[in-house]
Amino acid sequence: MRGVFLDLESVDRNDLDLQSLESTLPEWSLLKKTGDVARAIRSADIVVTNKIRLDRDTLLAAERLKLVCIAATGTNNIDLIAARETNITVCNVRAYATASVVEHVFTLMLNLARNLHNYRDAVNHGAWQNADGFCLLDYPVRELNGQTLGIIGYGELGKAVATTARAFGMHILVAQRPGTPPDPKRVPLDRLLSESGIISVHCPLTDSTRNLIDHRELALMRRDAILINTARGGIINEMALSDALRNGRIAGAGIDVLSEEPPRNGSPLLDTSLPNLIVTPHIAWAGINARQTLINEIAANIQAFLAGAPRNVVQAQALSGSRENTCHPRQSI
Repeated sequence: MRGVFLDLESVDRNDLDLQSLESTLPEWSLLKKTGDVARAIRSADIVVTNKIRLDRDTLLAAERLKLVCIAATGTNNIDLIAARETNITVCNVRAYATASVVEHVFTLMLNLARNLHNYRDAVNHGAWQNADGFCLLDYPVRELNGQTLGIIGYGELGKAVATTARAFGMHILVAQRPGTPPDPKRVPLDRLLSESGIISVHCPLTDSTRNLIDHRELALMRRDAILINTARGGIINEMALSDALRNGRIAGAGIDVLSEEPPRNGSPLLDTSLPNLIVTPHIAWAGINARQTLINEIAANIQAFLAGAPRNVVQAQALSGSRENTCHPRQSI
């Protein structure tokens, strides 16, 4: 049996132990990146991909393919319907980067609340050296203790952020899911936006959450509010956020994700003149322990599949009977 990792460079920069993965199969092709995907997986039984897309035509042409392991939680780069039609099992990895993401959220939060980036620049430009007093108080320093944290998306990551926030003495508001009945443990999004001093986004990017935070929603926020997004870029309208920061509509933003990654065509949020904005290059998940756990969990998914008990299986939506009849089943291992 042969396995192919299509974009290992997106996970490993020669700083991880790959033994757990390599031991799962007798033959592996660990590709740093892949151009011709169809050719790379033509003779593969198992494929691992992080961000490389496997569309319908690619999956149908890979006649030996039986398992796709996603080196992530999100599944938007796999045609799950085509995988189901061809009896290709798809597995993802869950909860591997929780600690890494939570730490990054609070890194952004603390930097913005305490204006560390502005104070760092002030020192670098000699403001402290030339000050009359022993300290600088040029920028407001806010404590997290006593602040209200609004969380949009209350899954694995949202709950973990809430746990850490409570340790800081923060009060928690959780946004109501769009289109769902009222939940006494959650509040409408508009209320969350208007009452929270800090807002952290942890929902998936779907049709219902794209541009969830736009001009209208930013206008509801407090002027001293800080917005954190480590989820997906398309959830926040980037031009609207740029305008809000430039006009002082909100106090600051910490952004780890953009709508296009890498942002080859630019983004309004890459304007270095924007006040109180910190942009990081989608690294919230990337702690070395998280990435090692990711590799080990992929290996565990493969081992479980080979043992006949697949884990972390991603299910496509139910197909109609007519499409079920077009299935091209693969032989089992």
